Amino acid sequence: MLTQQQLLGLLTDLEADYVERNKSTTKTEKFAEAICAFANDLPKHDHAGYLIVGATDDGALSGLTVTDELLKNLAAIRSDGN
Repeated sequence: MLTQQQLLGLLTDLEADYVERNKSTTKTEKFAEAICAFANDLPKHDHAGYLIVGATDDGALSGLTVTDELLKNLAAIRSDGN
């Protein structure tokens, strides 16, 4: 689990190729693409990639409210067959 300091670092590191930020919760195809790219680990980072939902490309928070439904929808991406 990430610490708050580590998460803030990921939000502000705009050059990291293992972090994808997205303020939308409806672009699940984009989420799946990011997850696939992280799984391939082409740069050979040998550590996890992070998909941060509710943040803009510049690292600012979008004000997204996290609900149980949102968490269920995000978890379902891993088993949707794509």
